Amino acid sequence: MLYLVKNSKENKPMGGLVLDYEPTMPTKFMVGTKQGAALLCHKKAKNPGDNIVASYNQHTGYALQRNPFFPKYFLTAGDWTARIWSEEIRESSIMWTKQHMSSLTDACWSPVRPAVFFATKMDGSLDIWDYLFKQTDPTLSIQVCEEALYSICIHDQGRFVTVGSHEGTTTLLELSESLYTLLRHEKNAMGAMFERETKREKILETRHKEMRLKERSRSQQEKEREESTESKDTEDLLLRMEHDYFASINGDIKDRETKNAYIYQMFDEALETIREDRPYCVDDKDNSFK
Repeated sequence: MLYLVKNSKENKPMGGLVLDYEPTMPTKFMVGTKQGAALLCHKKAKNPGDNIVASYNQHTGYALQRNPFFPKYFLTAGDWTARIWSEEIRESSIMWTKQHMSSLTDACWSPVRPAVFFATKMDGSLDIWDYLFKQTDPTLSIQVCEEALYSICIHDQGRFVTVGSHEGTTTLLELSESLYTLLRHEKNAMGAMFERETKREKILETRHKEMRLKERSRSQQEKEREESTESKDTEDLLLRMEHDYFASINGDIKDRETKNAYIYQMFDEALETIREDRPYCVDDKDNSFK
């Protein structure tokens, strides 16, 4: 069992389905998991948590193999596509086949031609891809049987291919000479193709990261702007409440001063009437002295 995230309580183990080991890279190996991740692992990591160097997530894969001529590029097959990856790009594969009507069950590289790989499918057919000749469709598709093909193995010289079916039938196929004869400039051409596609994906990956950073920055700015607007609205509300409060107080003071002035006026008039020994009365309707 493999753990992808270090020191995580929510981390769940992943079950391995396929293992690839390249003799020219003795400290590294790759594992394809049931959860759809291709894991690049290191045999001599200093800490147990550092065994997994990188993870490549795209589809549930049933096949995983490095290219024998360019080990940093590897092939996966599963779901309805086959994909070619570069160790340098983790976000996406650099090349892929079209979506097939039938799911893929296994795949492998040709040991003698870097541009050729094979893929078996659930409908019992075998697809042979030659990326120097065609990249949109298989160069050759053979209906081996009517039952699902689940495994494939190729001879070291690339001439014979063996496939195994769901019912346990093994079929031996002999390929035409063009499929196992290395072309003159094939290795250089495939190396240039892999490098070109890797560079293209790096540019796209960088662009996507920049867009995500801009979106994150824009979201942060909008959040700060909203907080600033809310703070300003709160300040305005407090100022308005303070203004209304003091306006109410000033209004009460003015009303009280007006009433007091009226009372003082009535008192002065009453006092003046008393001095003149003149009777006076209060009108009940308007509370005024007469």
